[in-house]
Amino acid sequence: MVGIDMNIVIHPQYQHFCSFLESLPQTFGKEGESIYKGRNEIKVFHTLEGDVAVKSFKVPALFNRLIYTFFRSSKAKRSYEHSLLLKTKGIEVPTPVAYIEEKKYFLLASSYYVSAYLGYPGMLRELAYHPLEEVEDLVVAFARFTAFLHENEVLHIDYSPGNILYKKAGAEYHFAILDTNRMKFGAVDWKTGCNNLRRLWGSQETIARIAREYARARGFDEQRTEVLTLEKHTQFWKRYSGKHKGEKPYKKE
Repeated sequence: MVGIDMNIVIHPQYQHFCSFLESLPQTFGKEGESIYKGRNEIKVFHTLEGDVAVKSFKVPALFNRLIYTFFRSSKAKRSYEHSLLLKTKGIEVPTPVAYIEEKKYFLLASSYYVSAYLGYPGMLRELAYHPLEEVEDLVVAFARFTAFLHENEVLHIDYSPGNILYKKAGAEYHFAILDTNRMKFGAVDWKTGCNNLRRLWGSQETIARIAREYARARGFDEQRTEVLTLEKHTQFWKRYSGKHKGEKPYKKE
């Protein structure tokens, strides 16, 4: 198409997806199973080579198109590169397959991030619907996982329940994180760690238990960590509920 250039970067282990990837910008709107649609859209494609998840990023506004073209990596590229880095740190993410960038008249337009489909059945949103005594083993495991992330200098900027998946194998919980374009890498101090828990769903008791176990895993003072985490959590949800029709982090069914 005149005026449109396409850049495809494929992981060496997934070169056999080349044909699928080359046609993806044309087929995304017509094929695949949509599992999320908001500002961006995520679809699952069942291909002969295996199941993949494709995240289509909304075309940025003109100013951001300039930024992503000349000064900053696209969200698709960051998703791919961050996922590769997280894998080297022993942190589970959907295996990166490729990213695609389309430029229209030299500026970034559409972009796609492709990963292997990760069939973890649990999502941390479930903490909003259960009292602590029903999910305490999950809460403890999650707090330790968060401490592991932070000790490995990984800070997920949108550390919210929809971006945290889990599965249970025997007595062990395994966690995976999504939306890897929004990451920071570097030392995570006490205040930053507490603040990173502010978006979580769950009762005050659940959040307090997460904070205490997180503090224990990192060698922080448990009481101070609980107090600061609850303060940041309350502040966040007060602002959020004011903008989203009273939405709360804990829901009694």
